Amino acid sequence: MTEGIVKRSVAIAGHRTSVSLEEPFWDELKRMANERGTSLNGLIAEIDASRARTNLSSAIRLEILADLKKQGVN
Repeated sequence: MTEGIVKRSVAIAGHRTSVSLEEPFWDELKRMANERGTSLNGLIAEIDASRARTNLSSAIRLEILADLKKQGVN
């Protein structure tokens, strides 16, 4: 995987913030949002609301990892 980090602006609870993730993580995040019937911003807001003390980008990566593990992808 040679893809760099992509920074995108998202809206969470009415304010804009930026999230930096590698493109494959953005792809998985979009897939997850689609499967859950929510928007990308909606899914990111859910992850933001449930994260502990980690930064948002890390929390998103961990949520993606957990989702892939549930699907049996190693």
